[in-house]
Amino acid sequence: MQQIIDRFLGYVQIDTQSDPESKTTPSTEKQWYLADLLVEELENIGMEDVTIDDNAYIMATLPSNINEEVPTIGFISHFDTSPDFSGTDVNPQIIENYDGKDIVLNAIDQIVLSPDYFEDLKQYKGQTLITTDGSTLLGADDKAGITEIVTAMEYLINHPEIKHGKIRIGFTPDEEIGRGAHLFDVDKFGADWAYTMDGSQIGELEYENFNAAKAKVTIKGKSVHPGYAKNKMVNAISIANEFLGILPPEETPQNTEGREGFFHVHHIKGEIELATFELIIRDHDQTLFEKRKQLLRDIALQLNSMYGNCIDLEINDQYFNMREKVEPVFHIVEIAQLAMEAVGVTPIIKPIRGGTDGSQLSYKGLPCPNIFAGGHNFHGKYEYIPVESMKKAVDVIVKICELVATHGRN
Repeated sequence: MQQIIDRFLGYVQIDTQSDPESKTTPSTEKQWYLADLLVEELENIGMEDVTIDDNAYIMATLPSNINEEVPTIGFISHFDTSPDFSGTDVNPQIIENYDGKDIVLNAIDQIVLSPDYFEDLKQYKGQTLITTDGSTLLGADDKAGITEIVTAMEYLINHPEIKHGKIRIGFTPDEEIGRGAHLFDVDKFGADWAYTMDGSQIGELEYENFNAAKAKVTIKGKSVHPGYAKNKMVNAISIANEFLGILPPEETPQNTEGREGFFHVHHIKGEIELATFELIIRDHDQTLFEKRKQLLRDIALQLNSMYGNCIDLEINDQYFNMREKVEPVFHIVEIAQLAMEAVGVTPIIKPIRGGTDGSQLSYKGLPCPNIFAGGHNFHGKYEYIPVESMKKAVDVIVKICELVATHGRN
């Protein structure tokens, strides 16, 4: 437990936020600091073939310790954190033997992590929690996953009596801005399949995710003195509001759950002459996903006919539902399920309301379900993680390696 805490705290106090506006990989120079430290750490614990490429993708090998030929499997996590909330000067707080009551993250600003609002907290009474101080995110997404993978590999190295085949691990930059798998070399990785350690609460096991696209709407207006504007002014702000008003109000993140898709506007700015907004489109169902994109095109066409072709719409796909690629090799999900049950974790099999590197990697030829890393409330000041959940994630990784060595099949 203490080893996990120390390792995790060391990682999260390094600022590794990615930047969606950057054109480089990694998108921020500061990601290199943790990447280089990880390479050094992997070498120190005894991993082999430790490499880092020009884009900060890290790979390493734990060689097989059995004579039988079994599948090579992998474990993958990302070291960047979300640009949605500050990741600078992360100051974690450790709450031992959590009493089930409100946790004051920041008394001055009256920021409270309360089980009355975040009901998942109730299941961790008596456990050790790591929280933020209310001013930054924590970074458990996905430095918890890295902590768990490194700890599991170190455990296997120190316990050679546990039999396993060849294990590959990979750490990626820029997952939070949708680029984590873009330059991942699947052939170099050389695994038959892998698992991303990038889920949330203990027990999560996911093999389907959203189909995802992003859209940017640019509206060009005409500014005219308001006293003499009739039939002359084209107010880009008003048109932006009209566009957004046509979108179904019930299909937003705060109004949907399960397999329900949504539109999510996350940036907007405007003046009379120019207004822009950006949104993401999400749906598990491919047909409904395409209908959502078409709705945006239809709205743009309708408003352009009314206001004189003032709207430019740009839509780009980001990733697709990995279910199509995982179901033909469903035994890889079953192995993870068996591993969880063997270490006393109840599997929670459900679709991801998001995406992971695994969704893109599955389409690149590396089937890659997602396993819990243990954190909650990612991307904000209320983020926290129970240390016991991280410990169980380590146990699951070790058990998967054991099961593949004894029962694995291609």
